[in-house]
Amino acid sequence: MWNIITILFGSTIRSATPLIFTALGGTLSERSGVINLGLEGMMTVGAFSAVLVSYYTGSPFLGLLGAIATGAFFGWLLAFLSIHFKANQTVVGTAINILASSLTTFLLVEIWGKPGQTDNVNYFTPWGPFNMFTYLAFILVAISYFVLYKTPFGLRIRAVGEHPRAADTLGVNVYRVRYTCVIISGILGAIGGAALSIGSISLFKEGMVAGKGFIALAAVIFGKWHPIGAALACLFFGFADAIQTVSMSLGINVPKEFLFALPYILTMMAVSGLVGKSVAPAADGIPYEKGEK
Repeated sequence: MWNIITILFGSTIRSATPLIFTALGGTLSERSGVINLGLEGMMTVGAFSAVLVSYYTGSPFLGLLGAIATGAFFGWLLAFLSIHFKANQTVVGTAINILASSLTTFLLVEIWGKPGQTDNVNYFTPWGPFNMFTYLAFILVAISYFVLYKTPFGLRIRAVGEHPRAADTLGVNVYRVRYTCVIISGILGAIGGAALSIGSISLFKEGMVAGKGFIALAAVIFGKWHPIGAALACLFFGFADAIQTVSMSLGINVPKEFLFALPYILTMMAVSGLVGKSVAPAADGIPYEKGEK
């Protein structure tokens, strides 16, 4: 019994790790007033870029830096289109997801000459029971909470997400704050993707993100746009994924289709049960036009 609990705990933490990075990114972006629906795509390009750079350099650390750079670019792209051009944020996020999926599929065949998955690359080996990404994820939860609620910059982020015009009147650069938050959101989403590839299985597989970006977005809502709440939601969803893994490994007679669907079923149940009770930042998803009445 104790052995099952230990396996379930470890599997929960490992499954939650990439979700935590991505959910923190989503929380930061939405707190500033920009909906990042492109988290799924940012995880995808992060996972692919990490493997690509590690493949050519032999260094997973450089692979992580490659993921960070790619995530920053895709975050900037979302910010540029939704903040500068005031494009519909839902449409832009969806387009980024499609672009990321198509681009990685194309490059996978062009570089490795085969569809499906890459070759194995050097990756981050575990430090004790978990790998470096797990420890970093929980450290970033604490840092995100401190920044958002204990620093002047965090106050600016929350002000821009709630009342951008009032913040602008007080001298806060709304555009700069939103750009910064969305770019950081892209970076965190890409790190979440890297945690799946060079932090776990040492390769990139088509479809390996498998909706985790959307689960992270659900965790943002489930956690009421709070870093700690989002992280706890990720642990909840990670537990659902762990039940699937542990049940299959122990040979428990449960239909595998149900186990595969369980994390997504719980995601829908959680969001549908809380979406009416949770209140998003007042300016979330609303483009800001300086000087507009």
